[in-house]
Amino acid sequence: MELIVKDNPQVILPDDYYKHSAMSNSDLGLLEAKTQDFDPTEAYAFGNLVDHLITEPEKVDVYRNSCNGHIFTNEQMQQAIKMKAAFMLDPLAKLMVDNADCQQIMHKWVHHKIGNIEFTLDARCKWDLWMSKFGWGGDIKTTTAETQEQFEAACRHFKYPRQRFFYMTLAGSEKDVLIGISKKNYKVFKITIRKGDAFWNEGRENYEKLVVEYWKLYGNE
Repeated sequence: MELIVKDNPQVILPDDYYKHSAMSNSDLGLLEAKTQDFDPTEAYAFGNLVDHLITEPEKVDVYRNSCNGHIFTNEQMQQAIKMKAAFMLDPLAKLMVDNADCQQIMHKWVHHKIGNIEFTLDARCKWDLWMSKFGWGGDIKTTTAETQEQFEAACRHFKYPRQRFFYMTLAGSEKDVLIGISKKNYKVFKITIRKGDAFWNEGRENYEKLVVEYWKLYGNE
């Protein structure tokens, strides 16, 4: 697979990001979604709460236990606050958030050459942490893992390698960091990804399989 990434001059405003038609990693994930025996809505909402506490605290009302219109219990809000505190005590995590353009949107054209087919797709991503002066960034994950080994297994289960490959490709970055915060013991776990390593290649393979299917369904070129 060969990829050529070019800037798309069209600006995606934050309020329009989730409504935009450009392909996202989440769109690819929908193509391989399996039947789930639980409703992920609450888990996603809680993850967004922790993300906002760290990267956009102005969007969280800790007195009303609300974030972006979602109401949490007092116990959930206190748990999220403890998770933020754990994150900020980790030297690398704090360094990244202190130097990051939080919730940075990237909008690109990606030309693909896979086997004997070629196509171009409009693509977008939104970074939790993007450090423009260093040229790399990362993502914050809430997790039920209690050890580094469990966190790494969870990342592969939820197809985070594909997410990080996709984000790194759009940014042209050589390095990336996944930061997990445990909901159970408040430990902070990190996975450093480098272009060409096993985690990156796992994501590349998953992306290649799904992006062709996406293009066949939704591509316009």
